[in-house]
Amino acid sequence: MNSNLLVSKRDGRKEPIDLEKIHRVIYWAADGLDNVSVSQVELAAHIHFYDGIETNAIHETIIKAAADLISEEAPDYQYLAARLAIFHLRKKAYGQFKPPHLYDHVVGLVEAGRYDPHLLQDYTREEFEILNRHIDHWRDMKFSYAAVKQLEGKYLVQNRVTGEVFESAQFLYMLVSACLFANYPKETRLEYVTRFYDAVSQFKISLPTPIMSGVRTPTRQFSSCVLIECGDSLDSINATSAAIVKYVSQRAGIGINGGNIRALGSPIRGGEAFHTGLLPFFKHFQTAVKSCSQGGVRGGAATLFYPLWHLEVEDLLVLKNNRGTEANRIRHMDYGVQLNHTLYQRLVDGGDITLFSPSDVPGLYDAFFADQDKFKQLYEQYEQDDSIRKRKIKAITLFSLLMQERASTGRIYIQNVDHCNTHSPFDPSVAPVKQSNLCLEIALPTKPLDHLEDENGEIALCTLSAFNLGAIDSLDELESLAELAVRALDSLLDYQDYPVKAAHISTMNRRTLGIGVINFAYYLAKHGKRYSDGSGNNLTHKTFEAIQYYLLKASNQLAKEKGACPAFNETTYSQGILPIDTYKKALDEICDEPLHLDWEGLRHEIREFGLRNSTLSALMPSETSSQISNATNGIEPPRGLVSVKGSKDGVMKQVVPGIDTLAEQYELLWDIPSNTGYLQLVGLMQKFVDQAISANTNYDPGRFEGNKMPLKVLMTDLLLAYKYGLKTLYYQNTRDGQSDAQTSKANSADDDCAGGACKI
Repeated sequence: MNSNLLVSKRDGRKEPIDLEKIHRVIYWAADGLDNVSVSQVELAAHIHFYDGIETNAIHETIIKAAADLISEEAPDYQYLAARLAIFHLRKKAYGQFKPPHLYDHVVGLVEAGRYDPHLLQDYTREEFEILNRHIDHWRDMKFSYAAVKQLEGKYLVQNRVTGEVFESAQFLYMLVSACLFANYPKETRLEYVTRFYDAVSQFKISLPTPIMSGVRTPTRQFSSCVLIECGDSLDSINATSAAIVKYVSQRAGIGINGGNIRALGSPIRGGEAFHTGLLPFFKHFQTAVKSCSQGGVRGGAATLFYPLWHLEVEDLLVLKNNRGTEANRIRHMDYGVQLNHTLYQRLVDGGDITLFSPSDVPGLYDAFFADQDKFKQLYEQYEQDDSIRKRKIKAITLFSLLMQERASTGRIYIQNVDHCNTHSPFDPSVAPVKQSNLCLEIALPTKPLDHLEDENGEIALCTLSAFNLGAIDSLDELESLAELAVRALDSLLDYQDYPVKAAHISTMNRRTLGIGVINFAYYLAKHGKRYSDGSGNNLTHKTFEAIQYYLLKASNQLAKEKGACPAFNETTYSQGILPIDTYKKALDEICDEPLHLDWEGLRHEIREFGLRNSTLSALMPSETSSQISNATNGIEPPRGLVSVKGSKDGVMKQVVPGIDTLAEQYELLWDIPSNTGYLQLVGLMQKFVDQAISANTNYDPGRFEGNKMPLKVLMTDLLLAYKYGLKTLYYQNTRDGQSDAQTSKANSADDDCAGGACKI
């Protein structure tokens, strides 16, 4: 290596490159790590040095050299690369490796308009001194390389135009904690701040993107999910569009319910005009979604919901596919198709499904969600009424089209609206659940808006976080973590702003939270359990019982202190009904684990004191936020022991936790022979989870004749998911020969389904 090369300093000076200094930094980063070679990193980096190279480029070259060496055989390169990246990040943020004092740091960024001024108004200098002493900046060294890149790309406060970074991770965690507990009594709040800081900085609790990137900044909208229902009027359509723009611009993912809009050709104003149908308005929503990015952190995105019995359904089902023209396709949103028992039964019986425009069948659309018996009665009544416009189609034909489109795009989602309402924390007679969200885990009541200031409409928000199952040693730990998570997120509801009045009113009334899990695959591996063979069923039952029990207990305690949420009377909890009372009994066939906790005592406490929060749990994908904790994402099996994760910041390698000792225990995605075991596990989770679950189905066409997925297999899994009580299905992933690919691709399915094969 030629040590006579010159390096360009930040002030424009040039001086000889200092290879010894580079060696010391890499040697420091490698301290205590196994199977890493300083000389290998140096050699790989030196190849890319050139005369006049800038200091920033040297740092980035060394980091990339280390990251490229990450492998199953040498996983600790992920920590070496991470430490080098932390070193580089701090130099950029502070001009030195050692972070400043917390108080000085906050003063500087408040003055620069980067931090919310309330931090200096709510906390004294003495309190900042206490918090500064509690911060452990060496926890940065526990990050993996993928985590550091996600932090730098999405979460740290920065100038996204110039690339300047203004903070490091421990300041992020401490200031998020300080913001969330700022309104707690002074005698207790520092205890909560430091406890919550410890939980999130030690990866026990995972926070979602809106909270990580937004709390502590002047922008105060942190709900991850927004559900907006559109009514069948031009005013409601325009109000829906306006609400979409406001929330997409403030980091939220959107669920839109457009299923009540009347079908093409329906009369308007008594026949003065005929309706143009759903497509023009769906295009209008797509434009609204794509008009803004989510605060510069991620692109705007939405899922649009409609019922399978809508008169235009055959045109709606193909909106996302690559065939057709721009005139009859709307490809930049995802779609959720709504089903219920009546429709499934028509499939199983080999019958017909009758399609209607909701405007022609009074009461049918509302009953679809609120009352399944009434829906069946009205549906059959309208089928016999010759005066009503309708069209019949074989159930197998319509379901086949649904599953073929789900297979070919991977992103036609399923919502079982009856399960969303019969196994729900809400009384469907007064607060029916009509839709889910972008990631299919939120199930909350909504009402259409007639205008943006409408106080009678209801936009549902859900604020999320997750427990890292891989970081807990005993289920007893969940009691303390549940208290912290519930208190923090409940405080956030009062701390944040609400750009639309209907969302503010709804949130204050219902105070909905969605706390899920990450690192489930590691949790199974650590306990020697698998997805596919039923060995994880009892462990899953016991674990999710504890999660929901402790979340309810925490919310009940908060209700004793601050009062139940105002709309508690609209929940089934207020009637003494718990998730253990309404689950699908088919789960008892696959799991004999008893209940371990005092549900009857909890039932009594909830009936007497209520709950602070209408909902507590939801299982989200956590694809990016799980990387911060170096965890497997959500409840999903990993695709490989080393996965390649793509993001706007490039491609990164992520190693599954515990690879040194547990490599053989992991069950990788494409080694799982079918979806049956996974769907059973999700059903057992859904028994306790009060909202919904982002559950994927996965298929390897190579297992089947002609490399084609039999439609019968897809149908069987759909019916199995329904049988076990799943409220929603998210992606359908199809193996395309690249085991670490992160996109969903699929072959078209063939036409092979026997109508009466499955009982539901």
